[in-house]
Amino acid sequence: MSKIKTAFFCSNCGYESTKWLGKCPSCAQWNTFTQEVLSRNEPTKKESWDDYTDEKRKSKTVSLNTVTSTEEKRIITTDPELNRVLGGGIVPGSLVLVAGEPGIGKSTLFLQNGLLLSSMRILYISGEESEQQIKMRADRLQIQNQNFYLLTETDTTTIFKEIKKLKPELIIVDSIQTMESSLIDSAAGTVSQIRETAAAFQRFAKETNTPVFLIGHITKDGGIAGPKILEHMVDTVLQFEGDRHYVYRLLRTLKNRFGSTAELGIYEMNGNGMRVVTNPSEILIAQREEVLSGCAVAASLEGMRPLLIEVQALVTTSVYGTPQRTVTGFDLRRLQLLLAVLEKRGGFQFGIKDVFVNIAGGIKMEDPSIDLAVICSLLSSYEDIPLPKSICFAGEVGLNGEIRAVTRIEQRIAEAEKLGFEKIIISRYNKINTKEKKGIEVIALGRVDEVYQQLF
Repeated sequence: MSKIKTAFFCSNCGYESTKWLGKCPSCAQWNTFTQEVLSRNEPTKKESWDDYTDEKRKSKTVSLNTVTSTEEKRIITTDPELNRVLGGGIVPGSLVLVAGEPGIGKSTLFLQNGLLLSSMRILYISGEESEQQIKMRADRLQIQNQNFYLLTETDTTTIFKEIKKLKPELIIVDSIQTMESSLIDSAAGTVSQIRETAAAFQRFAKETNTPVFLIGHITKDGGIAGPKILEHMVDTVLQFEGDRHYVYRLLRTLKNRFGSTAELGIYEMNGNGMRVVTNPSEILIAQREEVLSGCAVAASLEGMRPLLIEVQALVTTSVYGTPQRTVTGFDLRRLQLLLAVLEKRGGFQFGIKDVFVNIAGGIKMEDPSIDLAVICSLLSSYEDIPLPKSICFAGEVGLNGEIRAVTRIEQRIAEAEKLGFEKIIISRYNKINTKEKKGIEVIALGRVDEVYQQLF
């Protein structure tokens, strides 16, 4: 009789234990451990990909000095935002994990990109939808591609048999949580199944030099579902996020072995799929005809991309005993810190006021350079004096009321100049040559009270 090996896994974070535990030592969640069968001591047969391509790979020890460094060839897609977040295009043999909330548009985005790559043989493997459902979505996208193939299957043994017949040049798996291997007795979506099926696709991608996209789920806490080793196994991890009440979607790079992790792609979701947003600054700055108080424009950075966003603030007298502090798209604790700076260093009585701050467009910002714009919008609403529409801000505010320097200030100034702004207020500690800036006036100040005197 073959001995069955089992283990207990945390269904929340993937922590492995030899016995059942009430509380997970890793994520501190209660009653999340489930027992899963690991193996039955039967010999496991791995898929052989020797005859898949003409190139034969041999595993042998080589000296580092004998290895020739060549630039990695990339597959350039028709989607410039996807090329950006991948570091310049799809690398052959790479394994890419794309995670996001249900209904955010992951399947639509990669179905659209697969249909647009008409020069390649694409295989779309779906374990969640039927062929008719995928066809209905493709009809909405209105893109024709004769080299696009569908496979609705969850068993990896059957999938790899079909892959050997078709020999696709790119594979999209939707989703990795629905795949299951016959070598593991547990259900699809469990820790051991995700680990085994992801390892099988990784082996296939590396041995055949075929890029594979794995679409993944996320947990209710926002983390990627499955074991943490899943993120270590893949070459690139992309996070697709956005607010359901807004049409804009953000594709962030969390990990990339072939490029920068500070990249960002912006899309607009409409009835015909995902539209690439080439100039997000024009969208994030609200269009208004009349000049109102409490609005300031910040020259921020999201990854490597400069963005101009509008910060809106409303300061009113508190009706109740405890003043309210409400934010949308901004950190509440950061707002409380900036209010304390204004109260201590400027003498403004924000302690008896209700304060509301909103980042226009539904985007969430963590860049500290928008501190100065938040403070100016608060002061504008406090004094009920509108700021000029032709001015923007870029600076971090310290606890002593000083304006601190921010990174890549040249890019921020260039973006503001491109969008027609006449003035930008920055920190005097940013080392730039202000004489070369002809299209925009750069005002360098050192303290918040100097900014107040300049504006009001």
